[in-house]
Amino acid sequence: MTSNTRPHTVPSLQSVRRISRWMVAACWLILLLLPLALVGYWATASDAVLAGHANLSASAIQGPLLPWQRLAAGAVMAVPLVLLLMGVWQARRCFEMFAQGQVFTAQATHLLRRFAGWVAWAALAALLASSVTSVLLTLHHPSGMRQLAIGVGSNHVFTLFFAGLVWLMAAVIGQGQAMAEENEGFV
Repeated sequence: MTSNTRPHTVPSLQSVRRISRWMVAACWLILLLLPLALVGYWATASDAVLAGHANLSASAIQGPLLPWQRLAAGAVMAVPLVLLLMGVWQARRCFEMFAQGQVFTAQATHLLRRFAGWVAWAALAALLASSVTSVLLTLHHPSGMRQLAIGVGSNHVFTLFFAGLVWLMAAVIGQGQAMAEENEGFV
């Protein structure tokens, strides 16, 4: 019986180092461009589009948004982004270690766990931010027309799952490191 599967090839350390250097550059781009994109987006997007980010229908916004509403809502929506960028900062530091050939170290494992933690906090903050934003965007409406919208999207669930996955992988790597150190004592 023949198998259609190919043997697994392990990337060389040189390849890991090269890809990690690219990932460091990608992290820097994310760290620099996403805040600018958020500011530009909240400054220029239509009221109806912004309503969608707050789990509101386009018709929920009565009249044009006031500048303070855009600013306040943009600031609230920046909180999850800041938390996510803290995670990207940890990932960047981890990739820098990989680029230097420091792959299976306690510090790299610690950075992966911190990345996962920041991403999880960002996902949870995004859930709250959209609800707060719904209030801010309808705050100038007459009494009885203001809205509080609560929504959980698949992106929130997936982001939490991804954060848990990375955290668990880092924990497994940490256990492997501990076992390897323990085994070195017997050799």
